[in-house]
Amino acid sequence: MCIDNGWLQGARRVPSPNQDERPTGEVSLLLLHAISLPPGVFGGEHIERLFTNRLDPEADPFFAAIADLRVSAHLLIRRGGECVQFVPFEARAWHAGRSRWRDGEVERRALNDFALGIELEGDEISPYTGAQYRVLAAVTRALLGAYPSLDETRITSHARVAPLRKNDPGPAFDWAYFRQEIERIRS
Repeated sequence: MCIDNGWLQGARRVPSPNQDERPTGEVSLLLLHAISLPPGVFGGEHIERLFTNRLDPEADPFFAAIADLRVSAHLLIRRGGECVQFVPFEARAWHAGRSRWRDGEVERRALNDFALGIELEGDEISPYTGAQYRVLAAVTRALLGAYPSLDETRITSHARVAPLRKNDPGPAFDWAYFRQEIERIRS
């Protein structure tokens, strides 16, 4: 996989208005998320509609509470491995919310300023697919190559940076298998 001017080559582009400039241009954290809309339902256009401010609050009872949110991620990896990119990696996507991360001896907030957000289509309890792990590992290798401040120790989950609010990608995400896939691609 290759990154060109902040865009993952081969990803389907669905530009989100929910982005802005990074204050310092720093890219040094990879933050993994999970999303399904409605919860527990995979496929369909609802995630793309949420990230582009076009979610119909009447389409599902759950949507009434979230339709006005202004959120995005850099990338969505669908169950079958398709990548959908909403925000170029150089820009700030709005995915981390209220969160904090210990960066060495310093506690950092405003993680969107320096983090890349990758959403996996899934939930905290359903196993992720082999295609998702393979694509996520390939994307991660490309990101590690493109952004020198990013390394394998700077990959974490939404649950770890917002533990009282979030638990994604959840216990269904196999961190050991993900790291094994990264190593497999490296060799």
